Amino acid sequence: MSELSTEAVKLLTYLLPGFMAAWLFYGLTSHPKPSQFERVVQALILTFAIQVLLLPIKWMAIAAGHFVDAGAWTSSSALAMSFLLAIVVGGALAHFTNKDSLHRRLRGLGFTSRTSHPSEWYCVFDRQRSFVIVQFRDGRRLYGWPKEWSNTPEDGQLYIQWPSWIDEAGEVIDLPQLDGVLVHSKDVQWVEFTHNEERHDERTQDATSDGAPGLQPAGSGS
Repeated sequence: MSELSTEAVKLLTYLLPGFMAAWLFYGLTSHPKPSQFERVVQALILTFAIQVLLLPIKWMAIAAGHFVDAGAWTSSSALAMSFLLAIVVGGALAHFTNKDSLHRRLRGLGFTSRTSHPSEWYCVFDRQRSFVIVQFRDGRRLYGWPKEWSNTPEDGQLYIQWPSWIDEAGEVIDLPQLDGVLVHSKDVQWVEFTHNEERHDERTQDATSDGAPGLQPAGSGS
């Protein structure tokens, strides 16, 4: 029984860098966490990648030991370096995913048409930085700046900052007393993204300083 426990601890210690890299990836991206089985499979793949990266580091450390007395390469050294590599690998994967860097190059080479984002809903909101008009299922229309959004349109919320209602006649009803409106994504029928046009008001100037361009809402005068 004690031998079984020892082997289990060794296995968990071996897989821990892979789990840590996966934990960092899902903690730094908007991708939903997969099932328990998929997490184990991902941990195995990441552990294998980390062990492959560990080999040249081990060889360089042993070679450097002929010139600098830094101690022997032990299992503790390998474990410490594995955790460092887990942080690097997990952080790098999260960075490339958030920036869509790898998929953008693969799309350019014709290998895929997909993005690294969890859904088209998330991808468009992330790329198309502009004021939007939210069309609700009950017919109402809300204009504003999308500050936060969910991973998918089926779950989560959409936070519209500097909101204005648009009535049936196309007139804009400003809501200066509000910073924003939090709506359920499932209540949204579609979202319209506006063109980059000038809009001169204090709220748009605030939005521009927060990374939003100045825009003109549909149906309003200049």
